[in-house]
Amino acid sequence: MKLIVLFLLFSAIAAFALRDDFLGLNSPYFGSTASSTTQATSSKQETASIANSSHDTKKIASQNLTTSTLPVTHIQTPKHVRAIYMSSWVAGTPSIRNKLVDLIDTTELNAVVIDVKDNTGVITWEGRARDLDAFIQELHAKNIYVIARIAVFQDPAYVAKHPNEAVRSKKTGDIWKDRKGVPWVDTGSQNMWKYIDDLSKQSYARGFDEINLDYIRFPTDGNLQDMLFPISGIRANDKPAVVGEFYRYITNSLRKEGIPVSGDVFGIITTSNADVPVLGQDFHVALETFDYVAPMVYPSHYAPGTFGFTNPAANPRAVIRESLGGAIAIADEVARSTGTSTSSIRAKIRPWYQDFDMGATYTKEMVRAQIDEGESLGITSWMLWDPANTYTKGALKP
Repeated sequence: MKLIVLFLLFSAIAAFALRDDFLGLNSPYFGSTASSTTQATSSKQETASIANSSHDTKKIASQNLTTSTLPVTHIQTPKHVRAIYMSSWVAGTPSIRNKLVDLIDTTELNAVVIDVKDNTGVITWEGRARDLDAFIQELHAKNIYVIARIAVFQDPAYVAKHPNEAVRSKKTGDIWKDRKGVPWVDTGSQNMWKYIDDLSKQSYARGFDEINLDYIRFPTDGNLQDMLFPISGIRANDKPAVVGEFYRYITNSLRKEGIPVSGDVFGIITTSNADVPVLGQDFHVALETFDYVAPMVYPSHYAPGTFGFTNPAANPRAVIRESLGGAIAIADEVARSTGTSTSSIRAKIRPWYQDFDMGATYTKEMVRAQIDEGESLGITSWMLWDPANTYTKGALKP
């Protein structure tokens, strides 16, 4: 029992670090940099291409990625996805993961999001969950939809192998690191794009039903003034353009193979454009490109005063009403501008909800309030995040 408790504690600490910046934007809360502007970058533009890259991305793929030797099947995306997140550590520990499978079996849940590559750069099936293929088969036998979570541009393992593609420090010329001491890949690296494309396709070949991409942005914390982008160059002055180019590249490539793909974005961008130039994430573009978009609308992650609340975390229903209301308004704008039906664009919205204690002790009523408020707005697909993977069963319907 003590070992399990210690394991869950370690998993929680690791997962808090592995959520997309978890707190983000140079602050313990979203939206604290409302006056942020795009950081200056080098005027030297060194745009890399896959054709003349300094390393062979196919070689990277062959070294790191393998396909399943078991028969592979896939489940069609449910009309209403209701998922929980499972860390790679838990996925590799049957005694713990089985409890989450039972939770899915006995509640309204029908899907699970499993780390394939977290932001350490470690590939799950290479050590943390060596029986992953068999586990996916087990989930499919229970008609559980399986989503592969891939952290993209925060990848220390990739940086260690390819330092020439890392964000650099203007002052020292060394590899730049965020406030947690973690390096980042230049978002404009097309070699990294290809690596993520390969990894996504390998994940699907193993049996994952959908690809979920996280950390699909520029760095947002640490000394942002000191960042130098060796590949993006002056293009980093327009971060949304660079990020949007990646969105189009990866979604076009995976769509050709019939692979569903979703993208995680900061929740603040559904109601404010102030941080878009720093993040590079634009909710309009995300809805135009991804099959599904997952705004991380955790109430604890909004700054005091947001939506008129001293402590947004203590008001989950109202925060979800405001944040998803903004998401729906943007979805309708995208529908009009693209000539697409409003219902089809709104159906792309699949938020991450909070099931962890931060800013307030989250009761079953507070977790459920997020789900119910979203559904009252017509948002019927959602995912729950808890870094410890200990979800509140009482918040879920049978």
